[in-house]
Amino acid sequence: MEQTDQTGSDGVVVAARGGVIDVAFADGDLPEIDEALTVQWDRPETLLLEVQSHLDERTVRAIALSPVGGLMRGARVARAGGSITVPVGDEVLGRLLDVAGTMRDGGASLPDSATRWPIHRPPPPLDMQSVASSVFETGIKVIDLLAPIPQGGKAAMFGGAGVGKTVLIMELIRAMVEGYEGISVFAGVGERSREGYELLNEMRVSGVIDRTVLVYGQMNEPPGARWRVGFSALSIAEYFRDERKKNVLFLMDNVFRFVQAGSEVSGLLGRLASRVGYQPTLATEVAALQERIASVGGAAVTAIEAVYVPADDFTDPAVTTIASHLDSVIVLSRAMAAEGMYPAIDPLDSTSVLLNPLAVGKAHYDLAEEVRETIAHYKDLQDIIALLGMEELSARDKVIVQRARRLQRFLTQPFSVTEAFTGMKGKSVPLADTLAGCRAILDGECDAWAENSLYMVGDLDEARAKERASRGGGSA
Repeated sequence: MEQTDQTGSDGVVVAARGGVIDVAFADGDLPEIDEALTVQWDRPETLLLEVQSHLDERTVRAIALSPVGGLMRGARVARAGGSITVPVGDEVLGRLLDVAGTMRDGGASLPDSATRWPIHRPPPPLDMQSVASSVFETGIKVIDLLAPIPQGGKAAMFGGAGVGKTVLIMELIRAMVEGYEGISVFAGVGERSREGYELLNEMRVSGVIDRTVLVYGQMNEPPGARWRVGFSALSIAEYFRDERKKNVLFLMDNVFRFVQAGSEVSGLLGRLASRVGYQPTLATEVAALQERIASVGGAAVTAIEAVYVPADDFTDPAVTTIASHLDSVIVLSRAMAAEGMYPAIDPLDSTSVLLNPLAVGKAHYDLAEEVRETIAHYKDLQDIIALLGMEELSARDKVIVQRARRLQRFLTQPFSVTEAFTGMKGKSVPLADTLAGCRAILDGECDAWAENSLYMVGDLDEARAKERASRGGGSA
């Protein structure tokens, strides 16, 4: 590409280091931070940049939101006059977009008249935000019992590699979207291409794609795309919340990849690393994303997020920073996954602001506390059992251990999204049946049952039928 001269407010590329591009402007009229720039080069794909800093009176440093292979110094750069925008409204329902709003599902492009909103928008004022006070039932027993998700709140699944975060969020998508009357927006941050393809196909098969928008910044894309894709999805969700007054189910997988992309961008921009090598702006970046996930009067945004926990370290700065913004924290345990207790949700570490008598009622709250107390007592006795055996426990402790083990197994259940692999039909359990089953186990009604009768079942009636079948048709 030939060297070009600067004219007017256009700039030229003066340096390119990976995804970081330096652009010079001759007139000294520099674009603002977060303003979009478009590179005018000889490739068919549009190369979008976003300004991150002013290096001097005539040069800015920007990040690329798409691959920069083939970019040369001297390429002309045009100012967009504002931040990156994405299409919003009914036109994007049923579509798959990238960070810049380009259709990536093989379908037709949107018309030029489509409404577009900037990806950088302030959160609603505090006096306009509504507080989450009602439960969003999921049909997953352990979540509804011990870590209820707030309608119009934020919940996240935390877990290391291979413990079932994506399977759990896929099941939540399937269970909640099918019975959900509002709009669903899914943000795939650093997702594998295979996972995006599977989710798109599943939503088409289940018939909910017409009320869903998928926005992806995939693992093979530059860090700038993975860093900003969550904001693109949020702008779409905010349009339906603010303009259409519709409830929105906002799903994000995986928030840690957002932090990871921000760390890559920070390193490319030459910033000194902070704790554990993370970017010094970690708390600000997470807050900029999470504070926009808010409900206002008449329209709720319910967020469900997956968060990867590096090396199973729940004290990692990224994990603790994300957790500070949430209403419901669902922790997945590697030890439970190893025992086959799926979903591998830790009943002791998972919490929710809604688990109080005023929100869920005294009966639900007291039962949840009794379940936690029983399982915690069993955990305390495990070392004694391993060293001396069950025979050395008191009669009371033996009963508690037996009921805790039955509770653990009753809180497992098969998922619809894993039916093809396990051969077990997925179960969705109403909250009332979950409470009734746990109450029966704690009251001793199942003390004589085999533990396996309570494993991977829906409600207690199904467990009772399984127990009866194991006894050859006798009464349970």
